[in-house]
Amino acid sequence: MRFLGGAPLAVATAEPTHAAVVLIELGVIFLLLAVLGRVAARIGIPSVPLYLLAGLLIGDGGLFKVNAGEEFLAIGAQIGVVLLLLLLGLEYSPIDLKNGLKTSWQAGLVDVVANTVPGFAAGLILGWSPTASLLLGGVTYVSSSGIIARLLDDFDRYANRETPVILSLLVMEDVVMAIFLPIVAVILVGASIAQGAAAAGAAIGIVALAFFISLRYSKQVSRAVHSHSRELLLLSVLGLAFLVAGLAEAAQISAAVGAFLLGLTLSGQVADEMRSLLPPLRDVFGGIFFVFFGLTIDPRDLVPVLLPALALAIITAITKIATGAWAAARAGIGPKGRWRTGLSLIARGEFSIVIAGLGVAAGAQSALGPLSAAYVLILALTGSVLMRFADRIPVPRIIAGRGGKPGGPSAGRPI
Repeated sequence: MRFLGGAPLAVATAEPTHAAVVLIELGVIFLLLAVLGRVAARIGIPSVPLYLLAGLLIGDGGLFKVNAGEEFLAIGAQIGVVLLLLLLGLEYSPIDLKNGLKTSWQAGLVDVVANTVPGFAAGLILGWSPTASLLLGGVTYVSSSGIIARLLDDFDRYANRETPVILSLLVMEDVVMAIFLPIVAVILVGASIAQGAAAAGAAIGIVALAFFISLRYSKQVSRAVHSHSRELLLLSVLGLAFLVAGLAEAAQISAAVGAFLLGLTLSGQVADEMRSLLPPLRDVFGGIFFVFFGLTIDPRDLVPVLLPALALAIITAITKIATGAWAAARAGIGPKGRWRTGLSLIARGEFSIVIAGLGVAAGAQSALGPLSAAYVLILALTGSVLMRFADRIPVPRIIAGRGGKPGGPSAGRPI
């Protein structure tokens, strides 16, 4: 069959059955996500763990194997990472960033050590390579900014006195990830120590440059991007996001980091409007990202790693609670607020899966994907439930007995 002039009609003859199967598979997946999203909303938990479960059910060893639509899901997952991290960067204004780094750097250092060491040590105990163990340390370190921010809003806790402490720690973690991911990306391709050091220097330099632009020139950048047309604004920001993410990926800095840093440089009206325009897109493609990660894991591979994942989840839940409570105590927050701070930081999510995804793609360790999936499932669910019922759970004596930092902003006013 041909067009006028003899050109082949490729669309009409290019495997219409395959196209039909792709559409059917995608339809089933999106409907499944819609049902799981409704279930999550009904029982008051985030949708992330249920999306991971959906991916496990439609991958190898699952109930329904996706074949034709897998390539679309892979691309959709990459878009999901970019949108997740872009919107995360947009959540921080230059003032938030400056205040967070200024007030929480000490707590941030404690957070890095207390929550990275257990994962790194567990990897070595399991006989993994130092590189795979470092990736597992990153998985256990970083809390889920997306889940925690969503739950703070759902539970109406943004006005609580401990919330600035929580957000400051999340800022620090995201900043650390902006440096960590490029270094890991270089290590995974077999770079030498000198190349790794160069990558670390480059990552720190790029992050510092992004912070400088955010603090000094974010208004000018936002003014150049802004448009009164929501369509043109969305196209402009998405175009920039994919361009920056692609260039970052090509430079082995990680597309996720590129998108996050771009989000930091946008502020004012642009950031405000994008925070209202992007969430539906982020939720759709973010859902695809978690589904695709689950799809790459055979559910049968979860069984051997359930006990290590559970042990690691218990240990790092305790270290997160301790970190959060200590940081809140330094800020003069009372026992209840310290307890809420610690419980709020337990959930792991998007960044943990991004880190594990890098390792899986590079073949760093076959068990990294299943262990990370089980770990995130446990802590995303447990952290959400504990955060929801934090005020009903008695404060442990060790936390109730800690005094606030002398002269702290809330000293003498325990909550």
